[in-house]
Amino acid sequence: MDKKLTTSKIMQMKNNKKIVMITAYDALFAKIFNDIVDILLVGDSLNMSFNAEPDTLSLDINAMLYHTKAVSKVANKALVIADMPFGTCYDEKSTLKNAIKLIKQGGADSVKIEGGLRVAPLVKRLCDEGISVCGHIGLMPQQVRFEGGYKIKGKSIDDEKRLLDEALALQEAGAFAVVLEGVVSQVAKKISQSISIPTIGIGSGCDTDGQVLVWSDMLGFFDEFKPKFVKRYLDGAKIVKDAVQKYTNEVREIKFPSEEFEYRA
Repeated sequence: MDKKLTTSKIMQMKNNKKIVMITAYDALFAKIFNDIVDILLVGDSLNMSFNAEPDTLSLDINAMLYHTKAVSKVANKALVIADMPFGTCYDEKSTLKNAIKLIKQGGADSVKIEGGLRVAPLVKRLCDEGISVCGHIGLMPQQVRFEGGYKIKGKSIDDEKRLLDEALALQEAGAFAVVLEGVVSQVAKKISQSISIPTIGIGSGCDTDGQVLVWSDMLGFFDEFKPKFVKRYLDGAKIVKDAVQKYTNEVREIKFPSEEFEYRA
């Protein structure tokens, strides 16, 4: 097995090899993904996929810590990034306290913070303390209520310039990578070519340095809605439902457990 990936190794992949990131929220799936992908993201998206919440905002640091611990225990190859939940980065003191929890107690290799120019000073402080940070700009799910929905970014010249300024600010602050979510593909390409740290796209075209998807979206387990950028590689919900239905039928028809699955004296 390859050695554990580090942020420096991820940075070296820019312009050499596409970076693959996928979300993971528990040890079971993290172990399955660990040998295949480069980065496991313990994303606050779990609040929607697994907690049936309408958005990510109600997830707290204790829940994120719980899931990060589970993923980190089995991730002996992939880099683990933990999201900083909404409300955990409102000032320097709280940001540092919560990031240290995810690194020290949760075992994460890095944390991810949504925001650009506003959070750049916080990113710098974390990096100064030896905490690796992944930025996140463009469509930011934690801003959904403020913006009144999920808005694609980079449609105007002004917006394009703002996004580039934010990416450069995060790079200058010490971030090792930046997620570009919901950014017009041409703009995402320009940003990727303009900064020296890797960009990881989600709904931002193929010219970023890597891609990330939510596993329950791409494997067809979450069907509340399907974003335009999600490709489903498996009809997971149907496969599982069919299997459970078969089990149910066999129990009711007294076909399971058969002698093969029994203990006998």
